[in-house]
Amino acid sequence: MHRTSVVARSLLAATTAVLLTAGCSPRQGAPAASGTAADHAGKPVSDARPTPPAESAPAAPAAGPGPSRTAAATATAVSPSNSPAASPAPSTKSSDDAKPAERPLMARGAETEQVRELQARLRQVGHFERSPTGFYGAITSRAVASFQSKRELAPTGTVDGRTWRALVAMTHRPTVNELRPATTNELDAPDPRCMTGRVLCVSKESRTLAWMIDGTVVAAMDVRFGSENTPTREGVFQVGWKRESWTSTIYHTSMPYSMFFSGGQAVHYSADFAARGYAGASHGCVNVRDLGKLKSVFAQVRVGDRVVVHW
Repeated sequence: MHRTSVVARSLLAATTAVLLTAGCSPRQGAPAASGTAADHAGKPVSDARPTPPAESAPAAPAAGPGPSRTAAATATAVSPSNSPAASPAPSTKSSDDAKPAERPLMARGAETEQVRELQARLRQVGHFERSPTGFYGAITSRAVASFQSKRELAPTGTVDGRTWRALVAMTHRPTVNELRPATTNELDAPDPRCMTGRVLCVSKESRTLAWMIDGTVVAAMDVRFGSENTPTREGVFQVGWKRESWTSTIYHTSMPYSMFFSGGQAVHYSADFAARGYAGASHGCVNVRDLGKLKSVFAQVRVGDRVVVHW
C-alpha cells in the first residue's frame, strides 16, 4: 500500500510539471494567440481583460518605457495639431497681392522690335504721339506710366507682364504702316547739352536731327540709326572732318555729305533710307533721307561743331 502511494504521487508530480511547462510562454518565434491562456500565464482567468474587436483595437505601443496605450490615445486625441482651433486661419490677401512682383519685360535703354510694337500699341490708345522708333527712352517711359495710371497699375514707367497683358487686351496687332510710318517725325524736346553753341542734336527716341545754334532750331530732319549689332554711339562728340562725296572703305557704300563725329560713324545721306525707310538700318551712322535739307546743313556745319546723340 505504501509502495503504491509513492508511485501514484510520482506520476502526479510528473504530469503537473509537463502541464506547467506547456503554459508558461508562447513557442519561440511564434506569436501568442489572442485570448488564450498563453497571454495570461500565472493569472486566474477571471483577471484577464477581454480583447477588443480588431477594428477598434488601439495600435501596440513602441518598445521601451513610455505612456500606456490609454495615455497615448488620450494625448493623440487632444494633440494641438489635431485640434480644429489650431488650424491656420485662411489668408485674407487677394490672389493678386499674393503674386510675386513680375520681372520687367521692357525698360529704358532697350532697343528692340518689341519696343516698337509697344510704342505702336500705346499710340493706338492715345498715350504715344510719335512714330514708333524701337528705342525705349524717357518719352516711352512717360507714355507707359501714363497708361499704367489710367489702368490703375503702379506707374513705374517700366513694362511688366501685367502692363503688357492689359495693353495687348485693348489694342490690335500693329500693321506695317503703324510700326514704320512714312510720315515726318516730330522733334523731341532738345537735350540740355544742345542748348548752347552750334550743335547737331540727334534724338534716338524721336529719330530726328535738329541743327541748332544757341538753342534755336535752324533745320530738322528724320534720321535712322545702326542695328543692335552695330549701334550708333551715344554721347557728346565733335565733327572731326567732312566729305561731300565719300564711299565706305568697309561696306563699300556711298555716303554723300558725310560729317564724321566718332571714328567711322558719321551723319550722311542714305539712298537706302530714302527708299526703304525704317525697314532697314545703318552700320552705326546717322542716316538722313532728305537730301535737300542735309545739303543745306552740310554747308553750314564747321569742323569742331558739337554732335550730341541722346535718347
